[in-house]
Amino acid sequence: MRTRQAYLDGERAALAPYASKASESRGRVHPEAEHPLRSPYERDRDRIVHSSAFRRLEYKTQVFVNHEGDYYRTRLTHTLEAAQIARSLARFLRLNEDLAEAVALAHDLGHPPFGHAGEQTLRHLMAEHGGFEHTRQGLRVVDRLEERYPDFPGLNLTWEVREGLAKHSKEFDPRQPLPDFVEFADAPYPSLEAQLVDICDEIAYNAHDIDDGLTAGMITLDQLERVEIWSRVRRQPEQPAHLSPEQIKYLGVRALINAQVDDLLHAVEARAAEWGLASAADVRRAPGRVAVPSEAMQGLAAELREFLHTEVYHNYRVYRMSIKARRLLEDLFRLYREEPGQLPPPVRARAASEGLERALCDYLAALTDREAIEEHRRLLDPSVTA
Repeated sequence: MRTRQAYLDGERAALAPYASKASESRGRVHPEAEHPLRSPYERDRDRIVHSSAFRRLEYKTQVFVNHEGDYYRTRLTHTLEAAQIARSLARFLRLNEDLAEAVALAHDLGHPPFGHAGEQTLRHLMAEHGGFEHTRQGLRVVDRLEERYPDFPGLNLTWEVREGLAKHSKEFDPRQPLPDFVEFADAPYPSLEAQLVDICDEIAYNAHDIDDGLTAGMITLDQLERVEIWSRVRRQPEQPAHLSPEQIKYLGVRALINAQVDDLLHAVEARAAEWGLASAADVRRAPGRVAVPSEAMQGLAAELREFLHTEVYHNYRVYRMSIKARRLLEDLFRLYREEPGQLPPPVRARAASEGLERALCDYLAALTDREAIEEHRRLLDPSVTA
């Protein structure tokens, strides 16, 4: 039977010098006895998967709202796809797979309902009350809002997983850290495992937004052929000549992911060798981010993102739903702010200690799409009982 110590010893021998070793973790805010069989990062992964915030991702919008069809990606399916890519890359690079997977599984826990429209709305509503950004909210979820253990708030994740969430944020600046990020400001970059997650997040959503966009009829295969990276992977010799449109879609998406993963793998190995990285600390203080695609791939990915922004994210159907989502969340925020007695008792209790707006933001950010829609009906439709 594998013991925890045997696992940690094997990890030190098997992983790259600059990988994050579980035996070198900075630990947890609230000290706990270690599990006899699982590493710290395995425990983190399991705590994230069993959290209520993780389950709620199933009914939170990625691009298409849940009721538009069961096929389209949600925050949960996106998270699982990003985690799968990150874990595979970590294995190829001899990094800590458990840490990469844990960061990937947690990276979207702070997202509100209705995708980017929901985040933009809460950012606007909270502009004068401390702001809102989904990664900061995710750190708040795992540190404070999840209520599962009697001895501490949140999930009490390891420092390295929490660092991965903090430094995934666009608001992270080690020179002028926000209060939420002060403990992570001793180095500009996170672990290499967390850096991989940032790139795998983008690889995953570019690929599945092509898939969903084709299925929704927002883009066509002919349009995609004018995007250089898609055209390149479609011209590869292993791509059969006679395929159905559905086969072209699936094989093309798979080839697109493989091309970006292969590029990132070689770019990371070359950068680690060039910079002489010999420890996880070296990664955090390297001349730049280690997990960055080649310049050529960055250009190809930028063209693909521009295509998706124009043809999918700004499509009138997505835009129309974004406007509805914005109005719905603005209504909920206003109605609860004017009459906070309508809020559940735990939210009112948090408002007493942290302020009404922050407690209200926490409440709205946790809602799924359909919970928000139903909440709106309950507040405004007299025929719906509480």
